[in-house]
Amino acid sequence: MGTQHNAPDGRAGVLDGTGRGALDGLRIADFSRVLAGPYATMLLADLGADVVKVERPGIGDDTRAWHPPADHDGTSTYFLGVNRNKTSVVLDLTTDAGVEQARALVAESDVLVENFRPGTMERLGLGPRELRARHPELIYCSISGFGSGEGAEIPGYDLLVQAVGGLMSVTGDAAGEPMKAGVALVDVITGLHASLGILAALRHRDATGEGQCVEVNLLGSLLSALVNQASAFAVAGVVPGRMGNAHPSIAPYETFPAADRPIAIAVGNDRQFAALAKAVGEPGLAADDRFRTNADRVAHRTALRDILTERLEGAGADHWSAVLLAAGVPAGPVNTLDEAFAFAHKLGLPGIVDIPAARSDGQDGTQGVPFRQVASPIALSGTPAQYRLPPPRLGQHTTEILHRLSDHVSAPNDAAG
Repeated sequence: MGTQHNAPDGRAGVLDGTGRGALDGLRIADFSRVLAGPYATMLLADLGADVVKVERPGIGDDTRAWHPPADHDGTSTYFLGVNRNKTSVVLDLTTDAGVEQARALVAESDVLVENFRPGTMERLGLGPRELRARHPELIYCSISGFGSGEGAEIPGYDLLVQAVGGLMSVTGDAAGEPMKAGVALVDVITGLHASLGILAALRHRDATGEGQCVEVNLLGSLLSALVNQASAFAVAGVVPGRMGNAHPSIAPYETFPAADRPIAIAVGNDRQFAALAKAVGEPGLAADDRFRTNADRVAHRTALRDILTERLEGAGADHWSAVLLAAGVPAGPVNTLDEAFAFAHKLGLPGIVDIPAARSDGQDGTQGVPFRQVASPIALSGTPAQYRLPPPRLGQHTTEILHRLSDHVSAPNDAAG
C-alpha cells in the first residue's frame, strides 16, 4: 500500500489502498445505520473486510441528512466520518423482493450487522434464528440500546443512554448541570465492543466451523466503560458525583488556568508530584504533610489546587507544558481540534487521510476533490489499514451488487424458504 505521510496541518498523504488486509476475503452485510454499527463495520473494512451497506430507498442512512456541516457536494460530514471502504446497495425491505435480495446477500456473507429495534429483523424474516438455520456458519451481530428484553422498546439514542446510564451524573461541574460528553461516546464504545465480539466469533468459527450470535447494547457498553466509577459503586457502594475536571482518586489530576489557556496536569505518583513541585518553584510541597502521599493530596485537593494555580497563572500553557514534560510530569494544553491534529502530526502520528474520488460528473475518470478522513488508529506491521473506497453515494453500487446476487435470489413462491 502507499506510504502515509502527514502534512503540517495533520493531514496524511493519499494512500493507494493496495496490498492485503488482515480481513481480506471477509464479507459483511451491514444493515446498521447512524453510528455504533457503521463505526464497527468501518473499523473492520479498514482492515480489509468487504462491507456492503444496505440502505433504504430514497433516504438511506439517517446521518446522510444530519448537516451542517457538509462537504463540497453537500454530503453530511457525520455520514462521511464512519462509512468509508463500503459499497452501498438500496433494498426495500418492506417488499418480498427486497427481503429475498437481502437473504441472497446474507447467503454470500460471513457476518451480518444490524441495529434495528429488537424484533424488527425477525418481523422482516431476517432474524438470527431463521438466517442461521440456513447458514449455521453466519456471525449475526445485533446492536441495541437497552437489550432485547424489558428494554427492547426504548429507543437507543446516545444522549439518552448517557443520561440514564450514569455518565452525565459524573460529567460536568459539581455546581452546574449534568453534561453529556462532546461526542456520541457511548455509540463509539459500543461499536468497538461489537467489532471485538465479531472478531472473537470469527476466531471461534475458524476453529469449529460454527457461527453464533453477537449481542451488544449501549447501556451495557457504557456501564462497562465507566470502569473505576462503576467499580466504586459495585465494590464499595460509592455513588460518584460530578467533579468537573478533577479525578475522584488522584490529585493533582485535572486542568488548571495558565496565563493564556487551561493546561491539563496528570500526576499519577509521588515521584511525579515531587517533580511538579520543583518545576513550579515549590519544592517543599512534596514534604508538606498535606501533600506527601496521593491520599493526602486527595484529602487536601482544594488547598493544593490554589497553590498550583497561583504558580501556573504566571506563564502560558505552552511554556508550562514544555517545562513539566521535561521534568517528567504529564502535562499539556487544552487543544482545539485543529491544534490536536497538528499535535499528532508533530509526533509523527496519523492524522487525516485523503482518499481519491472520481469526479462527480464521471468525465474521463479524472479525480475530483479527495475525501478527507480521520486515519485509523490501528497500526498493524504486516497488514496495515487501507483506504480503498470513499464513503458511497446512496445506492451507488446497487446495480452491480444486485447483478451479482441475481442467480441466488429465490423465486417469490420460495420466499418462506
